[in-house]
Amino acid sequence: MSKVTTVEEIVGSLESGMTLGIGGWGSRRKPMALVRAICRSSLTDLTVVTYGGPDVGLLCAAGKVRRLVTAFVTMDSIPLEPHFRQARQSAAIELTEYDEGMFMFGLYAAAHRLPFLPTPVGLGSDVMKVNPELKTVRSPYEDGTELVAVPALRMDAALVHMNRADARGNAQYLGPDPYMDDLFAKAADRTYVSCERLVDTADFAKEGPPQSLLISRSHVAGVVETPNGAHFTDCAPDHGRDEAFQKLYAKAAADPEQWAAFRDRFLSGDEAAYQDAVRAWREEK
Repeated sequence: MSKVTTVEEIVGSLESGMTLGIGGWGSRRKPMALVRAICRSSLTDLTVVTYGGPDVGLLCAAGKVRRLVTAFVTMDSIPLEPHFRQARQSAAIELTEYDEGMFMFGLYAAAHRLPFLPTPVGLGSDVMKVNPELKTVRSPYEDGTELVAVPALRMDAALVHMNRADARGNAQYLGPDPYMDDLFAKAADRTYVSCERLVDTADFAKEGPPQSLLISRSHVAGVVETPNGAHFTDCAPDHGRDEAFQKLYAKAAADPEQWAAFRDRFLSGDEAAYQDAVRAWREEK
């Protein structure tokens, strides 16, 4: 059964107040076409769960985020996402910040439908101080080790971007890292995949090794082809991070007038208009 859909249909299926997971890592392989569509939508009051990058920044700038659950929000070559910084400093959003390992255990717990998973990660650190709701448990075995009980990071929906996918929702990554996208898919009630290119199922073997087939159709509610849809984040080997555009984005974020001009030029239309505007900007350089 084909699960091919459109960006608009995916965003139209989401609701205000949802807990939304976003795959990728920092400024790497983010489902930016879907994020941009959410920014254009009427959705609001979202709880966002992600290893954050410019996806978080754009959603904060658009006033879509009520609460953020994350381990970091970075653009990699630019250490701190500027719109996230502004939202955090102005207390515009609630923040739950975990250690990277704790965050991963929360995804694992949700993926396996467990209420929590125990881990020593976080003990003795300020993570426990800034998250007083976190509880500890004792091992039931003879050593009685104290462990952090990391709560499951359950999500109503997850968005991930992959290099290749077929019409049934199977999805493949071809870059250096899966970035936990399979955990997001398993931890959410439903998952939507955007991809650089839709291919026939038989062509997966031509694209990469069997282990690169990361996401099963059983976890996917819809799939959409969005060429360059991770822009300006990295999506190797299809394209690298657009460092020049990322610098433009960060510079614009620092000044309200520049951000208004950036938004009007790049974010005022649909995804096709965005891609056209980026191509025109490149030609001007």
